[in-house]
Amino acid sequence: MTGLRYVYAVCRPFGKPLQAQLTGVGGDPPRLLPHRDLVAVVSHVPEADFAEEPLRARLEDLDWLTAVARAHQGVIDALTTVTTPLPLRLGTVFRDDSGVRMMLEAREASFLRTLDRLEGRVEWGVKVYLEQEETPQGPATPAPKPTSGRDYLRQRRMRTKAQDDLWQRAESFATRLHETLAESAEDSRLHAPQNPTLSGASGRNVLNAAYLVPRAESEEFVEKVDRTKDGVPGIRVELTGPWAAYSFAGEETAEEEGP
Repeated sequence: MTGLRYVYAVCRPFGKPLQAQLTGVGGDPPRLLPHRDLVAVVSHVPEADFAEEPLRARLEDLDWLTAVARAHQGVIDALTTVTTPLPLRLGTVFRDDSGVRMMLEAREASFLRTLDRLEGRVEWGVKVYLEQEETPQGPATPAPKPTSGRDYLRQRRMRTKAQDDLWQRAESFATRLHETLAESAEDSRLHAPQNPTLSGASGRNVLNAAYLVPRAESEEFVEKVDRTKDGVPGIRVELTGPWAAYSFAGEETAEEEGP
């Protein structure tokens, strides 16, 4: 099959087979391309979509981009069950197998260092959201209609103070949670809060963090998060993972070469 080579991840050689029905971007099954002490996980993609100019245009098509991202993540998830992958950025492509091997040769030392650091470890994501404050009887009832300008200003000050108090409580909760989880992880990363318009999640994102945890200690880490989930009214904790260690892969995943 002709086409460009789409690279999902770099790994050390591993003996376990990938899922038999696994497909990658564009429906092409991923394959292993070995080079010395490394393996690139690749598949074929059409030049009409993934060459430099058409890819730039395609990245503006959110439906197409979503399909590519899902296929890319599906391969990474499958790899995570059999080995420790070092994920490469979405849309990393090369002209042919030779180009992929040249990349592996040039970056072999940095890839091996990162893979050694990530071996046997996974990433867990934890997000804290501030939801609408509720009373013991249910959601807060709307304030009565103000009877004067002074009454309006009073109600507005009270609402502002209540919102500030709730926000401070959420920030304190998130800070304590992060400190607790970071102590249980080998490394952690604080990401920028998510935009609710883009993420589609309800509530205001207070904490968006990633934690690098040995796979063997993941159950204990998950239990620690679960114990916090219903601890504070109006605050929601979400746990995702285990993922390949995207947040801890280092600068080498940000450098790519085009076809």
